[in-house]
Amino acid sequence: MEKTKNAHEVDMLHGPMGMKIFLFALPLALASILQQLFNSADLAVVGRFASSEALAAVGANSAPINLIVSLFTGLSLGVNVVIGMLIGRGRPEKIREAVANLYLVGVICGLILFPTGELVARPLLTVMGTPDNVINLALLYLRIYFFATPFIMIYNFASAILRAKGDSARPLLALAVSGVINIFLNLFFVIRCGMTVDGVALATVISNVISAFIVTIFLIREPGNFHLSLRHVKLKKEYLETLFRIGIPAGLQGTVFSLSNVVIQSAINSFGSAAIAGTTAGQNFEFMCYFIVNAFSQAAVTFTAQNYGAGQYDRCKKVFVLSMLIGESLTFALSLVFWIFRGTLIQIFTTDQEVIAYAMIRMMIVSTWEIGTGTYEIPAGCLRGMGISMAPTVLVIFGSCVFRLIYVSTIFAAHHDFLILTIVYPISWAITGVAVEICYFVMRRKLFARGAAQKS
Repeated sequence: MEKTKNAHEVDMLHGPMGMKIFLFALPLALASILQQLFNSADLAVVGRFASSEALAAVGANSAPINLIVSLFTGLSLGVNVVIGMLIGRGRPEKIREAVANLYLVGVICGLILFPTGELVARPLLTVMGTPDNVINLALLYLRIYFFATPFIMIYNFASAILRAKGDSARPLLALAVSGVINIFLNLFFVIRCGMTVDGVALATVISNVISAFIVTIFLIREPGNFHLSLRHVKLKKEYLETLFRIGIPAGLQGTVFSLSNVVIQSAINSFGSAAIAGTTAGQNFEFMCYFIVNAFSQAAVTFTAQNYGAGQYDRCKKVFVLSMLIGESLTFALSLVFWIFRGTLIQIFTTDQEVIAYAMIRMMIVSTWEIGTGTYEIPAGCLRGMGISMAPTVLVIFGSCVFRLIYVSTIFAAHHDFLILTIVYPISWAITGVAVEICYFVMRRKLFARGAAQKS
């Protein structure tokens, strides 16, 4: 039993960390990229076997889905900190209770999300100026999609629990199984059954049910302190305080970020369905690059939380350096691959030349410079690992979100050009990166000095 217990754990408190961070982040990145590939399969199937309007309808839902889901997804980031600090402080006896509490929060979040999404689906799409030839298909997709939200939340929280102890492989396995099923269901519903966006939405719902079920089984069968037991399923203040203190600002950041993207999506919508479809196709590649950054940001949260909880401040500094170095290098490498093969890759989704033209612009400006997201995501992850979540949230909101809203309402309004619109992304990343890194170094010095004083 002890062997099984340790098989999926990583010792983050001792020894060299470079390879450990890489091996921890790699399954996280692969899981997100795999999920994006499955989403890409949705888009490729409807784009190739349905219509460009169906492709645009699925793509038009990306911003509103993220807007609604982000707040609750951000909460799952607090899971790593809650459990990581318990491990670092040598409180393993509290972990089983924390696991049950955190899993229950995930279930509650999903139950709140489902009716919320159903209620705001049409108003959001209308406010965003979704074209008339797309809006009904988009609404159909969105309403079916939100049946999946309870299971999306269960997967996110259960996976975060597993990752908090260093197990990032089994959440990837769950996603791989459900994703393969998703692809087959896409093809079956769209090609065999003659469905369009409703078919890929239904496939998404079924695949998310499967992934949530698999990670739940992992937790129920987990030996030792990480075992999910119904006997411990109850909400306790001591865990919720840290979860909300870290998770709500992170979720708020994601929500406001998504709000700014809703505004940008509205601007994209003004160019018509071809621009929406082209943006949707191009976004697949920038998302994959971002997922590498995000994986190393999550690794930074978990490794920092454990070492900060243990008072090992020099190791916390190394977490920052290693996460930045490895994460940014891999992100740049993948961006370069996408840029070299951009012509071939875009044609996976469409052969419409107008759609391809928009997609190429998007890839040139956004995907190529995705390393900019790492300049704020990774230091923000380190700050959250030390229990500081509101400061990076505020900086990201102002540096990226508020700036983007001002840019769209001024510069873009004066120059209604698709290229001018996409430039807002790398500019906002540069501004935000400088601000968050300054915050990281200032806060780190204060926190480490305070911790050293308390020790002495």
